[in-house]
Amino acid sequence: MTALRSALFNALFFSVTALTCVLGLMLLPFPRRILRRYVQGWARLILWLLRVVCGIGLRVTGWEHMPEGPVVVAAKHQSAYDTVVWLALLPDPVYVLKQELLKIPAWGRLARHYGSVAVDRKGGATALKRMVREAGAVLAEGHQIVIFPEGTRTMPGQRIPYQPGVVALAAASGAPVVPVATDSGLRWGRGAMSRKLPGPITVAVMPALPPGLPRARLVAALETAIEGETDRLVVAAGGPSLSPPLVDKSVG
Repeated sequence: MTALRSALFNALFFSVTALTCVLGLMLLPFPRRILRRYVQGWARLILWLLRVVCGIGLRVTGWEHMPEGPVVVAAKHQSAYDTVVWLALLPDPVYVLKQELLKIPAWGRLARHYGSVAVDRKGGATALKRMVREAGAVLAEGHQIVIFPEGTRTMPGQRIPYQPGVVALAAASGAPVVPVATDSGLRWGRGAMSRKLPGPITVAVMPALPPGLPRARLVAALETAIEGETDRLVVAAGGPSLSPPLVDKSVG
């Protein structure tokens, strides 16, 4: 039954997303805010389909810790779910995403017009500075930036070093940085197209980190908060505990 429901959801997900992209191209001549509301509507529809078809709901804890206005949301990334849910939760979210995604037909054009901040992971310091500059402009407009500190999805129980982007962004912008944990990988795991397990996905919002922390202390505080709470959520739901931490010596 799980495989059948997952297959049905996958068919609906890709069909709805493709249709959304094609129809969304007609919004390119209009102001960016119209496309953003349109995309947020798509995200809410996907979450509804996931709940109805697969029985996967959403449980948010600690929302009182989310500041109003511009904020950097540093979120754990275990699942494609994480790239959808913040569009439904936040009023004006903008994602930091891989530059390669902008090459996807139709979707890439929409992402550019939406105002997504693309980062070239092979571009070194120049690409990092460009990302910080573009994300800073988004924050200055009053939006929320969603960034995944690991730079890629990880399996429940897996730990990899955090990338320097979130630290550089926090230092340059001065915006609050809010750590967020999740156990989304237990329900909609990486590479688990045919195995979406029913039950709640938890998104745990934690208090914003103190402003002005040195870079090394900031990344350490992020890892402690995000990985510690993620480990607690995953283990409580019957998943594996985290692997030993990996030290990223590039962040100092």
